[in-house]
Amino acid sequence: MRMHWDAFLATVQERGEYPTQEEAERAARTVLALLGAHLVGDVRSELAARLPEGLALVLLNPLQAFEPLSPERVIRATSAWIEGACERTATWDSSAVLSVVSDLAGEDLMSRILLQLPPGYDLLFGCPKPVE
Repeated sequence: MRMHWDAFLATVQERGEYPTQEEAERAARTVLALLGAHLVGDVRSELAARLPEGLALVLLNPLQAFEPLSPERVIRATSAWIEGACERTATWDSSAVLSVVSDLAGEDLMSRILLQLPPGYDLLFGCPKPVE
């Protein structure tokens, strides 16, 4: 079931403690573009089907990553794409967006998403893996 645009951005705005919905949208577009560059196949299309249409297009039409980026490199890329951001605020932005994505995805899809990403993304999504 696709989440409505306003509901998605309101949740990102609340979790990110952004003063405006525009700031939440900027973070969502940046983070989803970077995420989309790392996901392929059914996983990406299943996640896109749950996102608001405008954000689904961001996820589905990214520039492809030449290599998988570690969470640290994604944070650096996020801080470069968001005006005035630093790595600390980019981590905050990423977690605000990705925790909403995690809620939308559900446990099964989230586990398949994390399989496509380098280790460490579980913390950004707010679903750390138990230590074995």
